[in-house]
Amino acid sequence: MSEATPGAAGARASRRVVVTGAAGFIGMHLSLRLKRDGYDVAGVDSYDPYYEVTLKQARAAQLEAAGVPCVALDVADAQVAARFFADGGFTHIVHLAAQPGVRYSLVNPAAYLRNNVDAFGVVLEAARHADIQHLVYASSSSVYGANHVLPFSEDQSVDHPVSLYAATKKTNELMAHSYSHLFGLPTTGLRFFTVYGPWGRPDMAPMIFTRAILAGTPIKVFNDGKMRRDFTYVDDIVEGVVRVLERPPAASSAGAAPYAIYNIGNHDSVALETFIAELERLLGRTAIKELLPMQPGDVRETYASIDRLRAATGFAPTTALADGLARFVDWYLGYYGGQPKVAC
Repeated sequence: MSEATPGAAGARASRRVVVTGAAGFIGMHLSLRLKRDGYDVAGVDSYDPYYEVTLKQARAAQLEAAGVPCVALDVADAQVAARFFADGGFTHIVHLAAQPGVRYSLVNPAAYLRNNVDAFGVVLEAARHADIQHLVYASSSSVYGANHVLPFSEDQSVDHPVSLYAATKKTNELMAHSYSHLFGLPTTGLRFFTVYGPWGRPDMAPMIFTRAILAGTPIKVFNDGKMRRDFTYVDDIVEGVVRVLERPPAASSAGAAPYAIYNIGNHDSVALETFIAELERLLGRTAIKELLPMQPGDVRETYASIDRLRAATGFAPTTALADGLARFVDWYLGYYGGQPKVAC
């Protein structure tokens, strides 16, 4: 889906892009795509043990094999990170490193303040002083909180987050705007909707459900299964990020900062029961469901309006859920050998 334009290859080669969280799920896929497209790419990752570090190391091995270095670095370490960014000669930053997970934010809030707020401040300062041409960063659909107007639009209020995770992502958007306004730093925040695909995170539904179905153990289905999510295949997400990267927002003549926010999703809200049924079909096994009440911090439905991103970049997702889940299951069975994986 990448665009071919005259001189595009040469222009990309002059871009030196650093991807934070490069050994993460989206970070690995994005780094590989940028490398294939001819960008000069470097990755950093803290290899935080929030989930199995061996999976992050395996992703990093994929990057190294493709010629993308992935340096072990904690971007929340201000002195070390500032020196790395200052010496790297980077023109663009894609900041994906963060502490993920809504439910874990109820257990370990300090990790979210450090890794999502403090670390983003370090990245903003680095981008400011390095004269970065465009900082693209991960926000989240979680910022919409308990908003009941669907689909979620960037014009809606996001002033009432229902989890600390969401609050930190909203904080990132506010921090980015202040740097765009004060220093003319072009920043774009991307509100990711539920991303799935090969090499996914073990704490997310596809991995949790697949592991349990193969093991014959119950899967926890919250809100009695009455949940809907805008499941978005990782390649579609990456396509949107790449399109945005080459389109930094500009300051307006009216004084608006060079700042943008976009939803990036599949524009299709799918019932959790449908998602589980498709996994059952692909795995050839029936899930044992443990129906549970709504969890604190969760929302019942997500559904992305992508009109703004489409208008700005021509973005349109192309991967149907059945196709994306089939690719995920193929990867899972290959990576884990078809055996149930014990959670770490």
